[in-house]
Amino acid sequence: MSNYQYTIKILDEVKKQVVGKDNILKLILCAFLSEGHVLIDDIPGVGKTTMAVAFENAMGLQGRRMQFTPDVLPSDILGFNIFDKSTQRMMFQPGAIFCNMFLADEINRTSPKTQSALLEAMEERQVTVDGVTRRLDTPFFVIATQNPVGSTGTQRLPESEMDRFMICVSMGYPTINEEREILRRKNQSLGNVEQVADKDVILEMMGEVRDVFVHEAIYDYMARLTNATRNHPMIELGGSPRASLALMHMSMALAYMNGRNYVLPDDVEEVFLPVLNHRILKSRKARTEKLSEETILSSILQKEHKPTQKRA
Repeated sequence: MSNYQYTIKILDEVKKQVVGKDNILKLILCAFLSEGHVLIDDIPGVGKTTMAVAFENAMGLQGRRMQFTPDVLPSDILGFNIFDKSTQRMMFQPGAIFCNMFLADEINRTSPKTQSALLEAMEERQVTVDGVTRRLDTPFFVIATQNPVGSTGTQRLPESEMDRFMICVSMGYPTINEEREILRRKNQSLGNVEQVADKDVILEMMGEVRDVFVHEAIYDYMARLTNATRNHPMIELGGSPRASLALMHMSMALAYMNGRNYVLPDDVEEVFLPVLNHRILKSRKARTEKLSEETILSSILQKEHKPTQKRA
């Protein structure tokens, strides 16, 4: 836990740019420390891109941003081979994804073919172009933003791609006080983010998160929660085993950020909704009754017995 203090410093720097979203920022940093990717589902103009750039600067990582439009091609993301006349050889031109933090802005506005170009990179941290596989840098994170389904020019991401994101969060509108503070900081040029960590520190923290202890009773609690999504009358498609793994990794990261080297049931409960809300598919009855994913998942948390075991 020697690098735990960096989590506080990183969040403090990001908060200079993002006002009033402390819990969301903590969840996003948990996802990064869990080696996961983040999907931000929200309306335009609430600071999604600003937040991503703030994390990039505070963590000292190389970041790239791509605006996903209908004419973006997979080669724009992954790269392509081009013939070099001087050497008489094919040369590889890396795409935008060769970085530490890739921001896919408005990902649900591009074609399914282009969206699918991200799948190998997100899961295996590598890309394959013309039969040649190239490793991506470490660490590697994807932050994708999407406008709500139904907005002009958008389409729902396929379940296979949604499942690749460790969490899905929504920033929402600020309160009046928060919006006033945003205006004040912008007008007075306040809130510049400083680098407080680097790639080596981030990798060390990720290693420390992997060493966080999980008790057998906590494993059982996680498995029961995910299994409950597969047998709920209001859920047509429940969480996959990948969802259980994401729940475990996020719980470990949250325990680490709370200054512990062991997971509590409360850690699991806190990350359950952002880990599962984008992985389930509501039943026709749930859609008819206009039940939200949060309402259904909250009912599962209330029904499943929470273990009292804290640590070994």
